[in-house]
Amino acid sequence: MPGTTRRDLRRDTPPPRTGNSEREVLRGFLDYLRTSIAAKVDGAPEPQVRTAAVPSGTNLLGLLNHLTLVERSMFLGDDVTDWQATFRAAPGDSAADVVARYREAVERANAVLDGCTDLGAPVPRSRQDRPAPSVRWALTHLIEETGRHAGHADILRELIDRTTGR
Repeated sequence: MPGTTRRDLRRDTPPPRTGNSEREVLRGFLDYLRTSIAAKVDGAPEPQVRTAAVPSGTNLLGLLNHLTLVERSMFLGDDVTDWQATFRAAPGDSAADVVARYREAVERANAVLDGCTDLGAPVPRSRQDRPAPSVRWALTHLIEETGRHAGHADILRELIDRTTGR
């Protein structure tokens, strides 16, 4: 990117100003991280968006595909039998496909969360074969999981096209 300065590439969005309740803070930070990681994948060039840049095989599409299934498992009750396989997007999936699926999963998860007024109550979900965690635990886990992978995505996107920032 000749002629582009580091300052031109950095688009940082500060952490959210949320309400004062625990629920507003947790939801605000989770949505902030969700938006951040989707932006890292959105518009990333092919084939780099699916190419592993590290020995573990991690790539941008795989990270977002994984987080889509984490959202669906946690809040919608989807059963995931092979978590390692979730780190790979289907060969025919474009970045736009994976981002759209992620955003749809987030929208559906938020619809479930909108009905949860007690953070200590179990997450409502369709699977009855094992106990559901509390809403508080689920939100905290998704913040940790999304934040961890958003950090990975930051590095991968910078390696692809030098784009940085949240």
